[in-house]
Amino acid sequence: MSTKKEDLNFEELMEKLETITNKLEKEQLSLDDSVKLFEEGIELSNKCNSKLEEAEKKISILINDNNEIKEENFIAEE
Repeated sequence: MSTKKEDLNFEELMEKLETITNKLEKEQLSLDDSVKLFEEGIELSNKCNSKLEEAEKKISILINDNNEIKEENFIAEE
């Protein structure tokens, strides 16, 4: 039973990406195989970025203001 990339969590995606990177660096692959692995790596990288952006949107900061706790959305610096 194979797991779809969409069902993988961030850590599992990173592990697959690392495996691909190691194969590209250490194994003697044909050009076609290298290109296929590179394309899969790009796809995994994009999914990782998407999951990070999703998590970033969910982050909120609790601020104590005049003994009142309020919630503010996290705004990432660019």
